[in-house]
Amino acid sequence: MGNNFEVKMNEYLPLRDVVFNTLRQAILKGELAPGERLMEIQLAQKLGVSRTPIREAIRKLELEGLVLMIPEKSLKDVLEVRRSLEELAIELACQRMTEEDMQALEEAQKAFKAAIDQGDAMKIAETDEAYHDVIYHSTRNKRLVQILNNLREQMYRFRLEYIKDEDKRQILQLEHEKILAALRLRHMAEAKAVARGHIDNQEITVLKNLKERKEV
Repeated sequence: MGNNFEVKMNEYLPLRDVVFNTLRQAILKGELAPGERLMEIQLAQKLGVSRTPIREAIRKLELEGLVLMIPEKSLKDVLEVRRSLEELAIELACQRMTEEDMQALEEAQKAFKAAIDQGDAMKIAETDEAYHDVIYHSTRNKRLVQILNNLREQMYRFRLEYIKDEDKRQILQLEHEKILAALRLRHMAEAKAVARGHIDNQEITVLKNLKERKEV
């Protein structure tokens, strides 16, 4: 468990919440790698706390979908749902996007390309989210946006690992450009097909990485 995160005490929060927030941030930032086993004893020693708040934090993280008992199966479940809802979002956005939305998406794509050129993985992840946010909000469906955001947070640490692979960044950029072009032309089927491939590529890479990590 080679990572540098540490617990930051807060006099206004119970210890279990402090531990939960510490582990949550470590997961989202990739300091705890996707597929890495969370060992109560090791975490307790590292953070200088007893096993009880560690156990409570892990249970809460599991409820949020950030800790999975069976990573591969649970991840596939999340990806199946996300794939379908991403396609629905593309379909609705294709019907409802305004010219203002389209301009916002073009600006988001420029920011994404600039982040890739800079090579900062966290910035790439942020601008990738901003790009998809434009599409989500263009659906004008608040419940869909809420569900997609929840699924995206569950996927964040896996997506960050995908983005850290420099070879995948140009693929992501090309996929974004194809989605943008298809949406501008209102080519719904084409946009949905690219979005589907966008998720499938992530699934293939992430599951491959998880399998390789288990074999090490």
